[in-house]
Amino acid sequence: MFYCFHITADAPVTDSDLAEELPLCCCRMETPYNGGSLSAQDHTCMAMESYDGMLSRCQRRVLKQEMMRPSNTVHLLVLCEDHRAGMVKHQCCPGCGLFCRAGSFMECRPYGNISHRFHRDCASILKDRRFCPHCGEDATGAKDVTVPKPESSPSVPKSSPGPSLPTVATLPSVSTTPAVPQTLRAKKTFQSMFDLVLFFSSLKPKKLKYPARQLYISAKQGDLQKVIHLLVDGKDPNYVDGQSKRTPLHAAAAVGQQEICHMLIQAGANLDRFDEDQRTPLMVSCENNHLDTVKYLLRAGATISHKDIMGFTCLHLAAKLGHYDMIHYLLSRASKYINCQDDGGWTPITWAIEYKHKEIVNLLLSRGADVNIRDKEENVCLHWAALSGCDDIAQALLEARCDLTALNIHGDLPLHIAARENHLDCVMLFLSRGSDVNQRNKGGATPLDCCVYGSKVWTALNTNKKLTDARRGRDCQGDDISRGYEAAPISCVNGVDSEPCPDNFKYIPESCITSQLNIDKDITHLQHCNCTDDCSSVSCMCGQLSLRCWYDNGRLPLDFCQREPQVLFECNHACSCWRTCRNRVVQNGLRVRLQVYRTQMMGWGVRAMQDIPQGTFICEYVGEIITDTEADKRDDDSFLFTLGNKVGEAHCIDSRLFGNIGRFLNHLCEPNILAVKVFTMHQDLRFPRIAFFSSRPIRAGDQIGFDYGDHYWKIKSKYFSCQCGSAKCRHPSASQYSFKLCVFFTVYMKLVRFVIFCIFVS
Repeated sequence: MFYCFHITADAPVTDSDLAEELPLCCCRMETPYNGGSLSAQDHTCMAMESYDGMLSRCQRRVLKQEMMRPSNTVHLLVLCEDHRAGMVKHQCCPGCGLFCRAGSFMECRPYGNISHRFHRDCASILKDRRFCPHCGEDATGAKDVTVPKPESSPSVPKSSPGPSLPTVATLPSVSTTPAVPQTLRAKKTFQSMFDLVLFFSSLKPKKLKYPARQLYISAKQGDLQKVIHLLVDGKDPNYVDGQSKRTPLHAAAAVGQQEICHMLIQAGANLDRFDEDQRTPLMVSCENNHLDTVKYLLRAGATISHKDIMGFTCLHLAAKLGHYDMIHYLLSRASKYINCQDDGGWTPITWAIEYKHKEIVNLLLSRGADVNIRDKEENVCLHWAALSGCDDIAQALLEARCDLTALNIHGDLPLHIAARENHLDCVMLFLSRGSDVNQRNKGGATPLDCCVYGSKVWTALNTNKKLTDARRGRDCQGDDISRGYEAAPISCVNGVDSEPCPDNFKYIPESCITSQLNIDKDITHLQHCNCTDDCSSVSCMCGQLSLRCWYDNGRLPLDFCQREPQVLFECNHACSCWRTCRNRVVQNGLRVRLQVYRTQMMGWGVRAMQDIPQGTFICEYVGEIITDTEADKRDDDSFLFTLGNKVGEAHCIDSRLFGNIGRFLNHLCEPNILAVKVFTMHQDLRFPRIAFFSSRPIRAGDQIGFDYGDHYWKIKSKYFSCQCGSAKCRHPSASQYSFKLCVFFTVYMKLVRFVIFCIFVS
């Protein structure tokens, strides 16, 4: 019984510690003969030798029909015992397939007592450097060797003289269970291991019948000698343990036995076999923090993107257990998986936060980890920092612009969780950053209600509440104008005049119908998807209706067309996917913190109370859905938004009497939001929802607005002018025109006087 091993080696190590594979020899491989009946010519050795350009073939009789070759570029050969031994000793050139017994050739001696022979032109070339095609060592260390041609050889016909072939070297007499030399483990390459395999396979020990599970046990115990014996004896390297469903490669990777891993892989072990937890050997090695073994498995071709039964990747496992060096190496190989979510929606940084691994959190932040990705309960990273009680991590997350005002599925702020867990340092930090002590969750509890009465946390929250209430009274800050309809409360502030907060409309979260309009909401008419994942695949039907699923972590991508926005079809209640799939954003409602405030020149407006990244859903334009005919009958058209549908009669939305925060959005000649048509609960193309997304990053305190369009100003410019204050204002007042003309005339006159002066001087 024998195994076919494929030998690999690393290129010179670079600063990035990455290895490149060289095409090395397979001199020790034997392939069973499949040729049927043998001709007379097939009974003779096929070895070819050259001397001074003269070729000669060996004529010795063949005893074994197994075929060998020095490399995959040379055809298979049936060899005599003499040349079989020469092949094993690396005396056949992998480039041309000719034996180097006489004449001029190169000789590499990587271990002193082993000779690797090849022709100069047959050396392996990588990055303009030459390497030995047998072991991968630098060919500059090889020597030119010239062996004189012998007088005669009984194995070669007289008409075709050739070099004499030495007899086969015999192995020394040893015991049937030789010990593995200690120096074997110190080798940087595994070339000598195959010498050991050949050595073991040539012995005739007493036959011992081991059970099939013995290879798994030996790999788990790190017994390299027994693993080699069992492989040579024909044990299956892909044996599956009945309890854990692990293979011997899993067992060796779990204990960091890199040499055993190498032997198993060369014997045909599957690198990406799953155990009962759907973990691969690479994942098991990552979990147990065996960095060298992980590096080897990745070089051998292991897949780094696999997920286990809980959705964990290698990065999740290493981050959870605090393996800093492992995280650092994995990020150098697969940084694109840094924000990958498991089945709970948690990313690697989430696990590092929960287990208070500060160094790993800082490392992941420096590599671009997204701190505002929400898990399946709508928690962001700050919620988990509040739970763990580590204020240093919370501080780092705030500096990375993690949303302090984010509400989870229970309506809790990070402040709620920190108060409930009695983490005083986190509570003080959140309060110092402006967290709202009066915010109520879905159970109606404020952070003050969540803590223990009389504790230090209660004292801090109570003091902050009194100061906040006093400040709100001084600033005339109104209550939530959404009356609890929005997950994020909307305050109203007037620091300009005595105008009270607007109450001449009714706040509604969704558009309403006050006339006889027939919107097709029949669930059987909905096109829907049958996805069982998070609708991230290209086969999602709802994504196909929008050409693709445009949402990336709840935002529109940077390449989303803003000039002519794509119509979006979100997943609906007929779909098979979960409510938390990635293709549901607008229907989840307002998530960012906004405020209605009194502007200096434009009446009431809307501003951001937090930094908002590009592509974030801001709000929807909500009101009465009416026909254009009905709109023409209404006196006040200041709050009309045309739907611009091309199917049937035209319709528009009027938020004069019924609306949401969208009715307060002002015109900006340099807008920072854009309107996108979205379909959620129905697909009647006449009645899209109008959703506003940020068209560029918005800083906290910036006014939010969109471009009303030239058609609007063509009519309204007769009555008033734009007051956006932008240097690129396209609809200024007459006084602004006069001012700009005056400035232009002044500059022009200065230029004329300068030209006249230059002419006079010349």
